[in-house]
Amino acid sequence: MSNMDIKFTKHAIEKIRLLEKYGFKVSLNMVIDTINNPVRVDRRGNQYLAVKPIDEIYALRVVYEVRENIKVIITLYPVRRERYGV
Repeated sequence: MSNMDIKFTKHAIEKIRLLEKYGFKVSLNMVIDTINNPVRVDRRGNQYLAVKPIDEIYALRVVYEVRENIKVIITLYPVRRERYGV
């Protein structure tokens, strides 16, 4: 599943810009790395929630769906690592 094409929704792109305003630098490559090499993946219905650490305190959580062999990034947000055990 990691070799699929990846598409970002408009919301996901806007979320990256919003996080930057609040001091969280998240690149497209960080998001792609999180879904291709997650430390943890949860599933809710047809959505996957991938988590990967970004520093000592925070991890990046990326919500995506698989549609017609394309990973579609729905949204993303920083979470505290301790909450998700990563």
